[in-house]
Amino acid sequence: MTNHLAAAGRITVPVALEIAGHEALVQEAYLDSVKVWTWGIGVTDKSGHRVQRYKDNPQPIARCVEVFIWLLRTKYLPEVQDAFADCALTEAQLAAALSFHFNTGAIHRADWVRAWKMGSVETAHAAFMNWRSPASIIPRREKERDLFFDGVWSNDGTTLHYDVRKPSYTPNWSSARRIDISGEVRTAIEAGV
Repeated sequence: MTNHLAAAGRITVPVALEIAGHEALVQEAYLDSVKVWTWGIGVTDKSGHRVQRYKDNPQPIARCVEVFIWLLRTKYLPEVQDAFADCALTEAQLAAALSFHFNTGAIHRADWVRAWKMGSVETAHAAFMNWRSPASIIPRREKERDLFFDGVWSNDGTTLHYDVRKPSYTPNWSSARRIDISGEVRTAIEAGV
């Protein structure tokens, strides 16, 4: 993976794949672990994209990826850029910050961001792990931290794919399989979605 300065703050294939690798892809709307309607690659209504339209209406993988890239570009990237105004982030740092924000929505409230911007790297490194609830999120947070501070990428171009169990509309955990979405991500980015 490259580690070029991402001063312009753009979504690259490695950035998008890193985030998608921490999520999963479900082609129709489902209820997540806290009963929030979710679709595609971790998309909820909170993003501004209405996901219940995909209940019993599975979409092609390419469409799931297009919406994911579009949301990264139009909603999450501007908020991360605002939080790190006047800071030149590497591609790895941008990917980590975007992943954190996509998952938490808390880039403007995170103590680790303020500490890093003030030059307190050790404090920022430790504070990154303040965002560790529920416990199942800890491995993701550790990977994001290691990417931001050490440039260690964790994704291989794949994400977990699940089918939906009905009538509960929950993920069918036994259907889990890793799928390569790098082609769809590349296509969506090149198309300027």
